[in-house]
Amino acid sequence: MNLLADLTARLAARHPLTAVEVEAVAQVLAGPADSDEAKGAFLSALAAKGETAAEIAAFAVAFRTRAVDPGVQAWAARAIDIVGTGGDHAGGFNISSLVVLTLASAGVTVMKHGNRGITSKCGSADLLAGLGVNLDAPPEKLRRALDELGYVFFFAPSYHPAFKHIAPVRKALAARGQRTIFNILGPLINPGRPAHVVLGVFADAWVGKLASAMDTLGVPAGLAAHGIISADRGIDELTTATVNRVRGFGRLRDLDAEWRAADFGLGVAPFDDLVGGDLATNLAMVDAVLAGRGPAGLVDTIVLNTAVALWIVGRTSTVKDGLPIARELLLGGAVKKKIAATREFYRA
Repeated sequence: MNLLADLTARLAARHPLTAVEVEAVAQVLAGPADSDEAKGAFLSALAAKGETAAEIAAFAVAFRTRAVDPGVQAWAARAIDIVGTGGDHAGGFNISSLVVLTLASAGVTVMKHGNRGITSKCGSADLLAGLGVNLDAPPEKLRRALDELGYVFFFAPSYHPAFKHIAPVRKALAARGQRTIFNILGPLINPGRPAHVVLGVFADAWVGKLASAMDTLGVPAGLAAHGIISADRGIDELTTATVNRVRGFGRLRDLDAEWRAADFGLGVAPFDDLVGGDLATNLAMVDAVLAGRGPAGLVDTIVLNTAVALWIVGRTSTVKDGLPIARELLLGGAVKKKIAATREFYRA
């Protein structure tokens, strides 16, 4: 019995994987030797057992090691990522992308890691490209962007060549409705290794696991959040339309709470305020928000997420303190200027 078959059998018997076993199986999954069927059987068995926080962290370590290094260590200690797992099927607007631009306008270094829409009509990569970001920019250009714009976007396919031999398996499993660990690894394997993370989680049950995994990875500070829309529906965002399940990690590991809009003096929004669409729709929504014509719930949600990030990186002493700062940046013209600067930078 080879390694993949042996570990698949162990998973079927409900045995957790050790870090050593995860590293060994990552080598197999990232290579061409074993069949897609064998890889699919392993990933299905892991999902059926239920991934532990330790297993998730070990897979993140394995694929962080295999990622392309963009050489941005000089910025990482003060940087933050605003990222979600995706996979919630809630149809939300790209909230994190506007949060990135608002934070960069505040002088906070942001390293966003993401992809084109997979379970949505418009992913973070789609929207940011529509706002002028060159997804194919080489690392040296991105290092200049950190200096000149204050933020970068790491387009996941460019930084994770190890996923090449896993993609067909994931696609085949997804066609059968099968989730795998690779559906949740993206937010944990940002090649820039930012010291702070706001991590949106697709399901309530995964908030604690992913917060624990980030703690195991040694991320200095951040929180995992899931917005509960209804008993059987949620979103991988912190919003003013939902009850928000939050768990901290790093120096915020004692945070374990439910946050509501009213906790921050904000109105409760209808979820429809947060619904996005395809790229053209979402670009029009960006224009509306920046012109002061956006849905109040969407504006408040962007402001809230920005304020949370300002608090996490130590720019404010409370989340509430960041709300007026974020609102002025978003609606007062700073974000609009940042988008113009982005277009100019990547045209040059």
